[in-house]
Amino acid sequence: MSLRYLSKVAIVTGGSKGIGRGIVKAFVENGAKVVFCARGGEAGKDLEAELNGAGPGSCTFVSCDVSKEEDIKRLITITVETHGRIDCLVNNAGWHPPHQPTDETTAEEFRDLLQLNLLSYFLASKLALPYLRLHQGNIINISSLVATIGQKHAVPYVATKGAIISMTKAMAVDESVHKVRVNCISPGNVMTPLWEELAGQSPDAAATIRAGERCQLLGRMGTEAECGRAAIFLAADATFCTGIDLWLSGGAELNYGEKSQISS
Repeated sequence: MSLRYLSKVAIVTGGSKGIGRGIVKAFVENGAKVVFCARGGEAGKDLEAELNGAGPGSCTFVSCDVSKEEDIKRLITITVETHGRIDCLVNNAGWHPPHQPTDETTAEEFRDLLQLNLLSYFLASKLALPYLRLHQGNIINISSLVATIGQKHAVPYVATKGAIISMTKAMAVDESVHKVRVNCISPGNVMTPLWEELAGQSPDAAATIRAGERCQLLGRMGTEAECGRAAIFLAADATFCTGIDLWLSGGAELNYGEKSQISS
């Protein structure tokens, strides 16, 4: 099988676990040189060793808190100093807080989530764009299906993810003159450590996971590997796509389901 991103350089934020891990693996498997970051060091170092041992591409882990502008600047600098170029930026780092009603959510909590989930995407894109423009590269922003269909007791999270989609479209317009493509992936339910953590906060984690699986027409959740393949498609193959929002949802948005929240 041909390597679809051979010797290209990609940055993946939040790449040590979950969807980000699936994306890092897919790029390395397709011959890319990947610089990925996360706040925690151990998982990142373990993934770096695993993937460098397997190849055919390579990866470098950088400890980075994307809520801090200086950390993002350092991530970009390390990538350029190490590899001399940037071909793809995948903005993935983010968090889904525990579900809670709007009137129990503080303004500070909302601001902190905006800083992590949205402003970090803007800053990483801004700092990477001068290098992406040199090689007609691309940006992939990870949003969420709930940005389009909504989610109960998750107003700040849904708001940040909706803003990511809008920012993707606006940036695609601006960067078209530089031949830089900007696209978005909106996953539905994907089995990740964060999904398991949130399920663990429910009274019955196994039942919560089964309910999550039943939300998809395909009767299961997505996988990290499927997220990786979607990212490679946008980076390597979808050369006439910019400003799109790719739904990776298993059909969760289709057909009727129990919606009413009115108590009987």
